[in-house]
Amino acid sequence: MATATSTSTPPSRTDIATALTDLLFTPGLELAEAADRHFAPDYRQRTDGRWDDRGEFLAHIAHLRTVVADGSVQVLDELARGDLYADRHVVDVVKTDGSTVRTEVYLFAEFAPDGRFRRIEETTLMLEGADADRDLGSAR
Repeated sequence: MATATSTSTPPSRTDIATALTDLLFTPGLELAEAADRHFAPDYRQRTDGRWDDRGEFLAHIAHLRTVVADGSVQVLDELARGDLYADRHVVDVVKTDGSTVRTEVYLFAEFAPDGRFRRIEETTLMLEGADADRDLGSAR
């Protein structure tokens, strides 16, 4: 008797637009709650060549929450296969000083079995903004 292998998708799996919206653009949502929704306890991320563990990533997001007033995420391309995920998205940010930044991101990720991100590796390309905002993707 042949045994079927399952490649089913977990019933609740995150995506980058939902995760970033919760992390950066949902006032009143606590950082810890937003992170727990979308990122596994062993989460790690590499942005433009720099590796961060979950704690370092959360420090980065905490900093961004002090300089980002509003924004949005537009997913241009997205692909999920098994526990792998890839996308190309644009993040538009309005900073607390009124200036704007637009960044295109190329992202490759791995999901944990529960559907949260376990690992993200990304490269960012600033499309619009001041030179001082060039490192916004990894600023602390």
